[in-house]
Amino acid sequence: MEFLYYLSDYIMPILILYIVGFGLLMKVSVYDEFVKGAEEGFRVVLNILPTLIGLMVGIGMLRASGALDYLSAAIAPAAEVLHFPPELVPLTIVRMFSSSAATSLALDVFREYGPDSYLGRLASILMSCTETIFYTMSVYYMTAKVTRTRYTLAGALLATLAGIIMSVILAGGV
Repeated sequence: MEFLYYLSDYIMPILILYIVGFGLLMKVSVYDEFVKGAEEGFRVVLNILPTLIGLMVGIGMLRASGALDYLSAAIAPAAEVLHFPPELVPLTIVRMFSSSAATSLALDVFREYGPDSYLGRLASILMSCTETIFYTMSVYYMTAKVTRTRYTLAGALLATLAGIIMSVILAGGV
């Protein structure tokens, strides 16, 4: 275990030295390539910025209007049948759209119930076992200019459902 701690301290410097060294060995202008990559990355950020702002505003409106609470209350009876605590339904819904908003809700759960409570553990595992479906789809498909998503949404929703079920099992709820 001590070796892993040692390795984790030096992995990034070793990786950077390896990349620079390999670039020099191949006679590539490492700095120029780095600048080109940074410029391309900046363009990608500028292209996805409107989508990010739209998602943030949408989630903020959903929370502030009370629509999230209404939707959560509507889903809560079905969640209880599936042994899923209704207190975490808003977190699950928001997680599909925004990781940072879901983190905010998870912190609220930690403050109210404690991080070591069943709900705290389940929220932590849930955050790890699910993905920001709509954010990921919008950003990556927009960047790659994909117009036909085929079964991506259905597959992502099914994977999220599997993640929710496994979260409940791993947290000891079933």
